[in-house]
Amino acid sequence: MSETSETPSPLPHKSVGVAVIWNDRGQILIDRRKPEGTFGGLWEFPGGKLEPGESIEACIQREIKEELGIEIAVGELIIAIDYDYSHFTVSLNVHHCRHLAGEPQPLECDELRWVTLDEIDQFPFPKANKKIIEALRDNK
Repeated sequence: MSETSETPSPLPHKSVGVAVIWNDRGQILIDRRKPEGTFGGLWEFPGGKLEPGESIEACIQREIKEELGIEIAVGELIIAIDYDYSHFTVSLNVHHCRHLAGEPQPLECDELRWVTLDEIDQFPFPKANKKIIEALRDNK
């Protein structure tokens, strides 16, 4: 009779493209997640999961078009963050983006807001996003 040792299965991993979208007034677009689901009701920088074979830049442009209905230009990488939550791990690839065209609409979220970096602390974000905000402050 042989004993089988159970190794815990690895946590699901998500690669995510994240947009820090700036307008010409130096404001950043944030959105509030719908109340149901992971991190419901918290604010975030918009973006989404990378599809197989997709570049981070293409992912960000596609997600922003789907979620907000706007056109953006994806710029330089701000920060890449690997973060472990209790039930999954995530890699956030965060890029500066510029709003090009269209009026942002909350197609897949509850609310949108243009905020300055000084105002951003008034909004509750998931923990991993705190590093993004720190990086933005450091790069000012």
